[in-house]
Amino acid sequence: MRRLTRTVAAAALATALALVSACSGGDDSSEAKGGDGKALEKVTYLTSFGNFGRDSYAWVAKEKGFFKEAGFDVEIKPGQGTGSVIQTIVGGQADFGPIDLTGGLLQLGNGAAKDFVAVAAIQQRTMAAVVTVEGKNIATPKDLEGKKLADTPTSVVRLLFPTYARLAGVDASKVTFVNGEAQTLMGTLASGTVDGIGQFVVGQPTVEAVTRKKPVVLPYSDVMTDLYGNALITSSKLAKEKPEMVKRFTAALLKGLDYALTHPQEAADLLKKNVDATNTGAAAAELQLMAAYVRSSNSGTALGTLDKERVAKSIALLQGAGALKSAINPDQIIDFNLTPKA
Repeated sequence: MRRLTRTVAAAALATALALVSACSGGDDSSEAKGGDGKALEKVTYLTSFGNFGRDSYAWVAKEKGFFKEAGFDVEIKPGQGTGSVIQTIVGGQADFGPIDLTGGLLQLGNGAAKDFVAVAAIQQRTMAAVVTVEGKNIATPKDLEGKKLADTPTSVVRLLFPTYARLAGVDASKVTFVNGEAQTLMGTLASGTVDGIGQFVVGQPTVEAVTRKKPVVLPYSDVMTDLYGNALITSSKLAKEKPEMVKRFTAALLKGLDYALTHPQEAADLLKKNVDATNTGAAAAELQLMAAYVRSSNSGTALGTLDKERVAKSIALLQGAGALKSAINPDQIIDFNLTPKA
């Protein structure tokens, strides 16, 4: 009986010590807690389009500790363009990601997507463009007729092309699109198998580095001046159920954006740390070009602002061009209660 008592007592002591050890171990884990001492909330974030300098601000927010300070443990994955990012977020495989806001309007107004909301602007002007290189005999939009372009199936450049073509005087039926992947489009252009690619205007340095030729850029903003660029989105469900969490994440991401624009070379180096294929010179140059698109006379010095009247003008432009099947309004795509204020 005494032996049984000693055995039970030893087992109880061992269990108690194990529990104490587990508790103290959790208290000492700096990786598991944010700036307020609470456990970090896991979040999946998608970039807008592959892993290029223009999206490096998310890596900056992660590496500089901005996400952690806000209470988040963020996994960053490469996005494949507006439609794909929306589908992944609405489907619950990711929580946040940037899309081209005009592409979002097209998706919503044509019944291709729903149940998502924008909560901050990344760029105040659209950066969508068709990019080619010298030697392709493309200098104006009209020169695109008879040419072959590559892009991801749900990229905003591709989604918006019929509207761009109509406004620029191009017969869209005479332009052929073939499918590509975000990270390999420039290589496809360099191979000579296509005449141009869907790209953002800030991609010029990377296009030149990959193709070793001078880029020729046809910006959509030349004929569509009121359009926003990328905007951060989340699911309507998350925005409704966790508004304060959405605000904290947005603030941390915009802090990374501000830092990246101020320190483009450091941002490029941090991207290289996480994405080995990064050309740091081209990535830094992309950020330098992007700075002019992030702030504008409309937004002042504040990052992330969205103006309801400007969005309404964008909708009117798309409706006037026959690009929307259904009538929509700004409140259907933007949660203005969650957006940063000017």
